[in-house]
Amino acid sequence: MAAAALAKVLGRECAIRLIESEEIGTVGVGEATVPHLKLFNSVLEIDEVEFIREVRGTFKLGIQFVDWGRCGDRYIHGFGTIGHDYGLLPFHQYWLKLFLAGKAADIGAYSLNTAAAPLGKFMSSAHDVPATSPLANITYAYHFDAGLYAAYLRRYAEARGVRRTEGKVVDVRLRDTDGFIEAVVLEGGEEASADLFIDCSGFRGLLIEQALHTGYEDWTHWLPCDRAMAVPCEKVGPPTPYTRSTARSAGWQWRIPLQHRTGNGYVYSSAYIKDDAVADTLMSNLDGRPLAEPRVLKFTTGMRRKFWNRNCVAVGLASGFMEPLESTSIYLIQSGIARLINLLPDRSFSPVLIERYNEQAAFEFERIRDFLILHYFATERRDSPFWQYCSSMEIPSQLADNIRLFRDSGRFFRNAEEMFAITSWVQVMLGQHILPRNYHPAVDLIPEAELNELVGAVRNVISTCVAAMPMHEQFIARYGQTAAQQAAERPATTRQGR
Repeated sequence: MAAAALAKVLGRECAIRLIESEEIGTVGVGEATVPHLKLFNSVLEIDEVEFIREVRGTFKLGIQFVDWGRCGDRYIHGFGTIGHDYGLLPFHQYWLKLFLAGKAADIGAYSLNTAAAPLGKFMSSAHDVPATSPLANITYAYHFDAGLYAAYLRRYAEARGVRRTEGKVVDVRLRDTDGFIEAVVLEGGEEASADLFIDCSGFRGLLIEQALHTGYEDWTHWLPCDRAMAVPCEKVGPPTPYTRSTARSAGWQWRIPLQHRTGNGYVYSSAYIKDDAVADTLMSNLDGRPLAEPRVLKFTTGMRRKFWNRNCVAVGLASGFMEPLESTSIYLIQSGIARLINLLPDRSFSPVLIERYNEQAAFEFERIRDFLILHYFATERRDSPFWQYCSSMEIPSQLADNIRLFRDSGRFFRNAEEMFAITSWVQVMLGQHILPRNYHPAVDLIPEAELNELVGAVRNVISTCVAAMPMHEQFIARYGQTAAQQAAERPATTRQGR
């Protein structure tokens, strides 16, 4: 991703060399994404139809959470909007007044994504409907084979002048004067020098940690899962347009549907469960026949104390790790690359740029961290030592403040720089039984009949739009058609709606 993006943005003004080894395995389980990847592919001018075909991809409207708040619970954290804002308040405030009075359905009925996903419906944004229709601007992400995506981007980068070297880095040479990296030494003795080094060496942090000793901030006390066991299985049945996360006794299990297989894994805390028990649970909860032996990955959730140290920028797992509960790993790669391009230095490596990069990256990691902690902390489960710990742990003060504010009157204030929007926080807090005691008092300024009409109309429009959407599998099957052909086949009802 770094090589492809830099080659696209910088062209041939800079010499870009990628050093990697086929012998070194990749984590290879990051197959679910968030909508931001569409922007990354757009900047690279990657055609979506070609992309879906090359990576055997499917589409994702959100994440379904099963058994998180209580055993038997099921809710969807959907991308996109909830209803539509009215006046100065978000839609959920108007919904909240009616819901507390027993006059409104679950919040999921008022969002296109959360209503369509469990029915297996999907389509990309329609161009032949009014701009105000929910079908005109559908927010979605992808499920894909990460290995195929990497291979696709390798071909993309090399076609744009990136020089790829197959080899292993066995040593790093630092300058005596300032401790900057001067060159990396390959297994055969060749030295590769550069002005700027991007460390994409994964958990090892070959440059950022082993050579520069940057340090790591451990968040295991808040996010206690430290291992994942992953296994692919046969595809059985149509792919769902959502990722599924099912809470287990000592963590959670993911299910990610691709065109040709289904990705599965159990993220867990080794302090609360043994690997054998994890394997038993995982293998007994697969859709179809396993296609490989389960593989264990060990990790420590947290971040580097500096993401950019001297002339080295760590990207991806080398910069830190967030467990894949909300599919943020690939996003953090993308974000790090975009931030580097925005703050690209000259050969003087201004400390002002480095400091700003590190501040922004740390803020982003910490806010995502808090959002992940919310899932574990906001649970009523007490059926295992793991969940007893999670529900009673001391959480970061800013997260505690956000929960108190939302529980009071459904309010949430988002810093514009953080990743997750207010709708994400609202859906997860409501989904895990953080129900506000009250609503914004300005809602009472609207006559009750008008309020009922407003909220009811949103639900009706969402229901009509979902009914007009094709099944996910049907959409994928015909995705190679032209937009005109798709419009001709689309039911006439899709041209209606707000």
